[in-house]
Amino acid sequence: MKLRVILQISSIMFLVFVSSLYSQEMSADAKKLLLAGDSLTKAENYADAIKSYDQALAISKDYRIYFQKSLAQKKAQDLDGALISLEECLKLKNDFDAAYNALGIVQFSRGNFQEAKNNFEKFLTLSTKEETNKSVKKNLSITYFKLSGEEITKGDTLKAIDDLNKSIEYDNYDASYFTLAKLYAARGEWDKSIAAAENALKYKSKITEGGPYFYMGKSYKGKGDTQKAKEMFEKAKTDPAFQKNAEHELGLLK
Repeated sequence: MKLRVILQISSIMFLVFVSSLYSQEMSADAKKLLLAGDSLTKAENYADAIKSYDQALAISKDYRIYFQKSLAQKKAQDLDGALISLEECLKLKNDFDAAYNALGIVQFSRGNFQEAKNNFEKFLTLSTKEETNKSVKKNLSITYFKLSGEEITKGDTLKAIDDLNKSIEYDNYDASYFTLAKLYAARGEWDKSIAAAENALKYKSKITEGGPYFYMGKSYKGKGDTQKAKEMFEKAKTDPAFQKNAEHELGLLK
């Protein structure tokens, strides 16, 4: 849910932003159809909105029309269509920052996290809009977190750690800190694991507290600090998801 909300917010912000470009030169008939499409998109009538954009494009192959069409297609869950529209948009104006963010959102939704990352980062090289940049950095943080998951699946822990560290450079994402704590503990890098777990708790949003406390316990145990390890495992066992593992570790420390 959290991923979906963040990525959707960016689309809405750009829908508003692009409307400010309509004052630039455009055929009156194409602009009328474009605005009609925007009204239909706002009313969630995406099928008719797309028809209106197509009619506008028949008059004028304008990058703004392709962009607005892509937003309607994305909302209609036509990700392939949105991708094509954005590619056409960028053929006409390859420095249009909003299109790169929208393309990143579409690629993320398709599960193409590497492509999503590339487009979000391209956006940041072009955009001077501080508030929007902040939103896109959140998108990038989540995207790097997803990339780390792919690396973990492939068994490349070091690359996963690199991706997670990039994630927290862009935003203090609690899940990235927690996963770092887990990976560092598995590698015996106790101090790094403890620091990551502390940050997971500091920036906690969706994760539960048991995980960070559990890996702090593992790390203090690894450092030979039995008393501190017990304190952390006691805290971890109050979380149902980590209760069994924490109690097991406490049993080993008796």
